[in-house]
Amino acid sequence: MPKILQNIEIGIDDSLDEKLQWLEPSYAEYRVLRQSVDARRRHSPHFVYTVEVAPKGEKLTLSDHPVTAVPHKGTDKPLIVGSGPAGLFAALRLVERGIPCHLFERGSESSERIKGINKYWRHGQLDPRNNVCYGEGGAGLYSDGKLITRIKSPYIPYVLHRLVQFGAPAEIQYLSNPHVGSDKIRRVIPKIREFLKARGCEIHFNTKVTEILTEGGRVTGLKTEHGDTFLSSHVILATGHSAEDMLEHLRDKGVFLEGKSFAMGLRIEHPQKLINQIQYRDFAEHPKLGSANYKLVHHDDKSGIGVYSFCMCPGGYVLSSGTEADSIVCNGMSNYHRNSPFANAAIVVSIDHQKNFGQDLWGGMKLRRQLEVDFFQAVQKNGGSKELPAQKVSDFFGGRGGPVRAGSSPSGAIPVRMDQLLPKEMSKRIQEGLEKFDRSMKGFLSDEALFYGIESRTSCPVRVTRDKDTLQSLSHQGLYPCGEGAGYAGGITSAACDGIRIAEKIAEALSGLELEAPAEA
Repeated sequence: MPKILQNIEIGIDDSLDEKLQWLEPSYAEYRVLRQSVDARRRHSPHFVYTVEVAPKGEKLTLSDHPVTAVPHKGTDKPLIVGSGPAGLFAALRLVERGIPCHLFERGSESSERIKGINKYWRHGQLDPRNNVCYGEGGAGLYSDGKLITRIKSPYIPYVLHRLVQFGAPAEIQYLSNPHVGSDKIRRVIPKIREFLKARGCEIHFNTKVTEILTEGGRVTGLKTEHGDTFLSSHVILATGHSAEDMLEHLRDKGVFLEGKSFAMGLRIEHPQKLINQIQYRDFAEHPKLGSANYKLVHHDDKSGIGVYSFCMCPGGYVLSSGTEADSIVCNGMSNYHRNSPFANAAIVVSIDHQKNFGQDLWGGMKLRRQLEVDFFQAVQKNGGSKELPAQKVSDFFGGRGGPVRAGSSPSGAIPVRMDQLLPKEMSKRIQEGLEKFDRSMKGFLSDEALFYGIESRTSCPVRVTRDKDTLQSLSHQGLYPCGEGAGYAGGITSAACDGIRIAEKIAEALSGLELEAPAEA
């Protein structure tokens, strides 16, 4: 009978196969369930494995996470708005259940989308339909392909396995920090698209949804910018964290919304070699360890305010990722091999909605918008056009301006006094957080460290509130708020899982069956 072996420590120059031969001399085959790096001991960084082994005469059974079709009553095709991870995986689950659907995306297919993104990075010409946030694949397509998540969901193995089936590296199923890379995930998404189309999902690119149709507290369908009407009693809203126009439309339609706490700040960049040295010390250049990452958190118990690193991109790039021509936003990404000479991560400050904005539903959105505009105007004032605003971290602490080194951003960088643009309290909290981080990662406050701004799209400041059991809007039956934009996810994996949960609820409604979720991973 197969057994699971946990916490197997293997030196970075040692062999897992040899260790297993010693631990389980009679094993026939094994598979890695989890692999992580432990570099806490200065002189002996090592890998930690969890593996499943089968004794001689037996084989491991590997599940491909099958999904059975269900009877589909009537001709009511669910409508999905948005083709990010939430929308794509909702559509994937529906067609695997045998339920045809429609998927609407304001932007283009990924091959066309990248053309608009490159024009923006190189020339500052924003395509409002095809940018780092809009278009096939959503924001996750250009934010590193990181699959790290804090959620516990029985659908995580399904998500990872499907990504592998469509071309992602098999290792994402067991690495502690799974990572596809922005270059590789751009090859995965078109394969998902073709799978969906072949199995009954009609995809409408370059088609903005302009109205959610309602009648007496129920959703009845939607209208598009082309004047077409699609009727359905099931509409999945997976528009992402930047679709402010859709949130305004929902407000005008009387859909229940509430303010949501979120976080904003700056993105910090270091030479990757420095991060490697801090994390791996004498083993910094070992080829098996690759580019080091980090996760840092500081919480002030008195105020309740947290400062933390977010979306850490080893061997990555800082991107200009705005969605409006008169504002600036930054984000980060890495390709699969993480071979940029720089590492970056957001350093953000938590913003409690109730404490900061009270009953002002739009308070967080107003702050986000104002800071994005202010940062853009500062770039223009300093003689820039497409560049991201940047400031040496030491100058940020010293309250002064100064030149900035060349960094990873394809848009370039221009010196801006970001310490003067951020709210004073936010600047203070960032400084406190970095001082704390430097104590746990000595050298983090290096003179080589550079800030970019503004990191404002960590999540949406407004939630489209839904019932915890039915996953439908509290005010409109048949409307399923989904993913990051609705306030129920925080990354590719969690958004995909959320889309699957909603697809299962719709499958139950259309089939009359009760579908059992898989055992939690």
